[in-house]
Amino acid sequence: MALYDYNRALKSGRRQYQASILKGNYPYLPVLDDILSYTEIVSEVNLGLVDIPLSRIVGTKTKGRTSAFASNFMPLLTEKTEFGAKWAYLFDSQMEEGIHDPIVAYEFMNKYYVMEGNKRVSVLKYLGAFSIPGMVIRLIPKRSEEKENKLYYEFLDFYQVSFNSDVWFSKEGSYSRLLKVMGLDPKEVWDDDTRSYFKVVYERFSKAFEKQGGAKMGLTCSDAFLVYAEIFGYESIKEKGEALIAKDLDKIWSELELKGKGGDVALVEQPEEMRQSASKGLKNLLLPLGDEHLKISFVYEKTPETSSWTYGHELGRLYLEEAFPGEVETFFFNEADTDAQVKKAIELAIEAGSNLIFTTTPKMIQSSVKAAVEHPGVKILNCNVNTSFSSVRTYYGRMYEAKFLLGSIAASVSRKDDLGYIADYPIYGSLANVNAFAIGARMINPRAIVHLKWKSVKDRNVLEELAQAGITYISADDMITPKSPAREFGLLHKEKDGTLTTLASPIWHWGKFYERIVRQFRQMGKNSLDTKGNQAVNYWWGMSADVIDVICSNNLPRGTNRLITFLKQSIKAGSFHPFDFELYSRDGVCRTNENNKLSPKEIVTMDWLAENVTGSVPAMAELTEDAQELVKLQGINIKEKTEAPTENHEDPGNSR
Repeated sequence: MALYDYNRALKSGRRQYQASILKGNYPYLPVLDDILSYTEIVSEVNLGLVDIPLSRIVGTKTKGRTSAFASNFMPLLTEKTEFGAKWAYLFDSQMEEGIHDPIVAYEFMNKYYVMEGNKRVSVLKYLGAFSIPGMVIRLIPKRSEEKENKLYYEFLDFYQVSFNSDVWFSKEGSYSRLLKVMGLDPKEVWDDDTRSYFKVVYERFSKAFEKQGGAKMGLTCSDAFLVYAEIFGYESIKEKGEALIAKDLDKIWSELELKGKGGDVALVEQPEEMRQSASKGLKNLLLPLGDEHLKISFVYEKTPETSSWTYGHELGRLYLEEAFPGEVETFFFNEADTDAQVKKAIELAIEAGSNLIFTTTPKMIQSSVKAAVEHPGVKILNCNVNTSFSSVRTYYGRMYEAKFLLGSIAASVSRKDDLGYIADYPIYGSLANVNAFAIGARMINPRAIVHLKWKSVKDRNVLEELAQAGITYISADDMITPKSPAREFGLLHKEKDGTLTTLASPIWHWGKFYERIVRQFRQMGKNSLDTKGNQAVNYWWGMSADVIDVICSNNLPRGTNRLITFLKQSIKAGSFHPFDFELYSRDGVCRTNENNKLSPKEIVTMDWLAENVTGSVPAMAELTEDAQELVKLQGINIKEKTEAPTENHEDPGNSR
């Protein structure tokens, strides 16, 4: 029996050897000593006896017997050699009583290199075992800015609390996401029950994932496990066996395929009807709507009376009913602030027979995806940007177009160079809004400086801070909150006596947004919103689709009004774009390409501040509790120094 299995292992090794040669890869086991010859090691840590995941054992410590194995640890020497006889003996031992003697290995960058026990590893890999005991010495490299190094140091922090070597992610921030989905504090040391439960669950998942062909995905097993746990919830999967996990994997396979391909989001900048009508005339706009009576639900985090954001979406819902009288029926569910509340609201919407469900904040994305996976016949869209899922589509607006116009207005009416900008949350898209405002201001006044403040910082009255600094023209909230006595929204002028005047206001026309999506749904069928082609889609519409606008006060100077009207029409027609310039960030780096343009993705993920912006992105600890939750989900990491630019009010353009 052992001879038969050795020959099977030998064939596997030779196939791997040939495949490596054909690809131009090294055909034998990697040697750690060779790798360390060009790596600076700052510390060695004796971990003692460790349960080593066999999938993480990749090579040998020294050259020794390296050529006796292919790169998959399968043998290359014939069965008649001493090597073959010893391998067969170990195989028999494993089958009869198991291999209990630990190997000796070195761990480097969460990969293991065997010092003693190569054949034991080979036998257990052949048999498909999950792990092997080993005495391990960890070699810690010097910190660097390389991605793999950063990932490794994140792993070390994770290991300090979990003592788990199974998990290895390919994206930064994943370890903290895993701890969050498990309901654990990042500094909380795992107890024995937590460690044993996790190891069992992860091993079950690993086996199911491998059987489904996960090795061809282009992502690690841990990456896939995180997606799975975030969708289904860690507590709900703890008791699931391998068979149930396999069924769950079938439901989310398109999500995993999307992540394996990089998870890029396709930003759709025009509604389908507009893109088709541009090439085929107005015929598509005149197609009759379907006969089906639609039921559409909206899930709100707060109430329209207490939240300007919810109020805007509620106006959109009411607009939708007027746009399709007698053809659509809408429902709304308020105060869905927690995952449990969002889940319940979506369940009620589905019970009410909803064909379409709109979840209106980024915090609702995980519950939306889980519901879409469990109810593939219901289409769910989440108000979000730069979040990659296949089961739901997302939607958002190009608000930076409106902010550019507000910056132009502020600079044209202010007698001072200093302008204020109050931002809400440091999340994707927010810096594009700030920078667009600053660019619009500088286009009118080359000396304009924009002072950035964040409303989501704890215990701060940012409007008062700006007023005390003598800054009287300020971009504030986009919309009023009905129950709030304050009317601080839009582009404000705050007089010395405290009088507030709104000069212009940006508009999120959610009603037109929803009307266009519903019209597409009815004209082109339910499949028009399908995302099972492994493509994440975001409806990222702006002024050209009439979903973003700016309303100006009649008190604006006539010349300013004419200029803004001209710029607005140019943006709508596509003949002018706020970011089609040679743009510099505060560290002096030119951010546009050779054609002086930024791609949609570069705009959405913007992580720098324009050269005429002073202020910084707040640290997590400075934010309110609500803001922290949102930033954990969609927060940006600014990649430049955040010192304020010197305010000598000289035109930086003169130095170039």
